[in-house]
Amino acid sequence: MQFSRTLARHFPVPKLLTPPAAGIDITDASVKWLSFKEGAKGLRLSSCGSQPLPHGVVERGAVKDPHALAEVLKDVKKKSGMRFAHAALPEEDAYVFSMHVPPRSSRSQVMNMIEFELEARVPIPPSQAVYDFDTVLTRDDNGEEIAVSVFPKDLAEGYTQAFSLAGIELLSLEIEARSIARAISKKGQDLTTLLVDCGYARTGVAILKNGIPIFTSTIDIGGQHLSKVVMDALGVSEEDARIFKNEHGLVLDDPAQKKGFDALDHVASSLAEEIGRHYRFWDTRRNERGEHAMPVERVFLLGGSANLKGLPEYIAGKVHALTERPDVWRNAFSFDDYIPPIDYRSSLQYATAIGLALRSS
Repeated sequence: MQFSRTLARHFPVPKLLTPPAAGIDITDASVKWLSFKEGAKGLRLSSCGSQPLPHGVVERGAVKDPHALAEVLKDVKKKSGMRFAHAALPEEDAYVFSMHVPPRSSRSQVMNMIEFELEARVPIPPSQAVYDFDTVLTRDDNGEEIAVSVFPKDLAEGYTQAFSLAGIELLSLEIEARSIARAISKKGQDLTTLLVDCGYARTGVAILKNGIPIFTSTIDIGGQHLSKVVMDALGVSEEDARIFKNEHGLVLDDPAQKKGFDALDHVASSLAEEIGRHYRFWDTRRNERGEHAMPVERVFLLGGSANLKGLPEYIAGKVHALTERPDVWRNAFSFDDYIPPIDYRSSLQYATAIGLALRSS
């Protein structure tokens, strides 16, 4: 398939001012959207919501039926009132790496350097890849450290086709972890963070350096797996399993709940072990002088399945680092000025959409 003009506008992302646009987060199970408007004292929530996706429309992040996805996006367009959107691409098929470039390199020079590196770094021919970069760290005369995100072109084209069919102008595409980082990271220099996005089908993992992803991966354990073991152990519905997870979870505060606790503990232990493996790999890396290259200073948990009661303490016990659920609104507004009409638990599901919407704010 030829690299369409439409896709060329979206990725690499143009560094231009953009009109007000919704952030649209597409997963295998749903489409979530969120948009902001300017208020007297800064940003305010304009609209947000979630639409379920029929099974098989999107699989492991790849659009299998762009026409069916477009029908859902048409509903989103109607409900949000937005004609423009920013969207995220899934980590499953992404390749993220960091590299150094000489000082004062132009964007075109950097893109040429990246293309030269692609063959050695990722198993996608440059002609079949779309890519962009973010600056991680500027070292004056020593150049810059950049983070490069690479996707298969046909994956990105599946998204652009669906948005085009829905009559929504897609302004940009970027990796999910970059969107989340924009929502939760301190602007400028920030702590090195292990980001854990606990989704319904899978868990995304990323290392953020100064708020920029330099590594991403996925773990094939998500909220549906946690729910299933509770459903099987207790003989309850999926909704009752969700309530059990959020109200009891990994905290055995009632002996009568031990059966559900033991079922959750088995799956959560596997998830925590994978998270710990990524944490230890990055936290123990050393440079040529034998010094810690980039110690990981905290773990952030978000996504709908991060609401599992006791999960931060459970993960902290495995990695021995500060583990918490972040404020996904920190770069949108202060709670001293405004309380959004969405509860805290639900907000953890909207981090990607929030970060995308902030591109236009």
